[in-house]
Amino acid sequence: MPKIYSARIVLKALKKAGFVKISQKGSHIKLKGVREGRILTVIVPNHKTVARGTFQSVLEQAEMTSLEFEDYV
Repeated sequence: MPKIYSARIVLKALKKAGFVKISQKGSHIKLKGVREGRILTVIVPNHKTVARGTFQSVLEQAEMTSLEFEDYV
């Protein structure tokens, strides 16, 4: 089961992985990045704690495993 992270930690890790903040609408932050030659868009809710299911969705959007993500935290 993945840990619970704050949006700040998730954003910081994704930026280390090469994602760049594109825009924000309300509490949702849009990031874009390139992984394995593909341009990916990731939406992260700017909440104190990101729910487990939402975090799993963020990882799927970023095409990352939880172990890869841990390396960037």
